[in-house]
Amino acid sequence: MANGAKKLRILHIIPTFGAGGAEFLVVNLCRYLVNLNFDVGVATLYPPKGINKDIAISQSTQLSNAGVEVFHLNKRIGLDIKVIFQLYNTLDGFRPDIIHTHCYVLRYTLLPTLFCRIPVRVHTVHSVAPKEVDWVGKMVHWIAFRVGGVVPVSVSQEVAKTVQALYGRGIHTPVIYNGIPTRHFISNALQDDAKKKHVILLHIGRFAPQKNHILLVEAFAMALKEYPAMRLWLVGDGLLRDQVETLVKEKGLERNVTFLGIREDVPKLLSEADVFLLPSEWEGVPLTVLEAMAAGKPVIATAVGGVPELVKDGVSGILVPSRNHGALAKAILCLAKDPDLRQRMGKAGQQRAIEHFDISRTAKGYEALYLKLLRERGRA
Repeated sequence: MANGAKKLRILHIIPTFGAGGAEFLVVNLCRYLVNLNFDVGVATLYPPKGINKDIAISQSTQLSNAGVEVFHLNKRIGLDIKVIFQLYNTLDGFRPDIIHTHCYVLRYTLLPTLFCRIPVRVHTVHSVAPKEVDWVGKMVHWIAFRVGGVVPVSVSQEVAKTVQALYGRGIHTPVIYNGIPTRHFISNALQDDAKKKHVILLHIGRFAPQKNHILLVEAFAMALKEYPAMRLWLVGDGLLRDQVETLVKEKGLERNVTFLGIREDVPKLLSEADVFLLPSEWEGVPLTVLEAMAAGKPVIATAVGGVPELVKDGVSGILVPSRNHGALAKAILCLAKDPDLRQRMGKAGQQRAIEHFDISRTAKGYEALYLKLLRERGRA
């Protein structure tokens, strides 16, 4: 924006802060948008609570310190019509030029944004469209995207294909890739692989069906029989953690698998790891993969969603089919046994992350979209 021009006001709305990729994207994006001379606010439907409470409080504090106005609403679990009126009051007080929604919140924000006559409404589709929201959410999104004036932004080309397949081929969905503050993950410490006793494999993600921890543990157990000098670190928490811990005990892997819980020192963990793993059933553009790439770590991941647009198979990592224990175990062994290959792939991934997936590129992409939409509506 030109110097001296009136600052545009943007309000991002997300269910809650926490350890998920969408939450970190919102925090990093809003901090950068402030640097681009926007007035920025973030509203969460829920206040900080639960297993993510500490991270949520930390994220809220980071935003406030960066000059972002933060609003925590008091939504009840399940359908809560009252939050629509809370959102209306928040919009009426903040008076944004642009509303930017995430995850499932459109079912609550669509009516207030219409009543408040918000000129520009943007929604980021963080995952493949069929998996983003439930059937009610799909109905709301169909209305919002087709007749409600909401512009869906896809985080990858593959996600864009699923948006058009689900909501209509005529839907315009610009692609803006997720980004991260790459400099936070670049480690200058050179590891001496010759002195390390074990190859450290790292997985970061909530314990949910999407992330497929069961397949990961089974593939790791297969690979461990051929190459015992490996350790698997699991970062995160969730409903399936007990089930995964039981499987680890059944396979006698207690010494080889470590459950680290939710952590705020991910850059440090990545600097200590040798390989990053993500055997998900589906994904959009996972920030954990971008973080691993920025940290100079090779990635082994399933070729789902936008992942093949991030990781170049055979160059910065190894892509495997989903639900394939054997292929995952083979990829683990390939990198575990070859430190030179790990180093080459890690460097290639780091360079790609810096050039294509820094948060500055993401923020400037959204800035350009916001201004374009405002011009089209005669409000720029």
